[in-house]
Amino acid sequence: MEKIHEIIVSLEEGLNIIIGQAHFIKTVEDLYEALVTSSPGIKFGIAFNEASGDRLIRKDGNDEKLIEKSVEFANNIGAGHVFVILLKDTYPINVLNRVKEVMEVVNIYVATANPLKVLVYDDGEAGRAILGVIDGKKPTGTEKEADKDKRHKFLRDIGYKR
Repeated sequence: MEKIHEIIVSLEEGLNIIIGQAHFIKTVEDLYEALVTSSPGIKFGIAFNEASGDRLIRKDGNDEKLIEKSVEFANNIGAGHVFVILLKDTYPINVLNRVKEVMEVVNIYVATANPLKVLVYDDGEAGRAILGVIDGKKPTGTEKEADKDKRHKFLRDIGYKR
């Protein structure tokens, strides 16, 4: 059996994803509360892989399609205590600190809208672990003044700078 798997996570336009690790069954409810109170109009789905007990994929959210897709991604990753949050109508920057403040959250692997690959180690028995993520693509160079101006304009266009 191949030990390292490359899990491709393909996001639809307008979606963002947060993948992290937590440690307790109430993670789903606590993440729900953190998200629903952090950004007006947010749409999201959460899936959380239990690592012991029933070892179910727990799920919640306020958008059925996003819940289903988060469950699909969590199942494909298959590592215990991993959570997947899919976001619509908000950016991770609006919720990430609230997610990190959830008591059960141990680690955040990625928060992105980019093409994503999750590298998973499978021990061939009962366990899987996330080794890392490939978020987007490699750099093509270093920004020039025109690139800096474009970045500044973009941040103002989307309302994150004045």
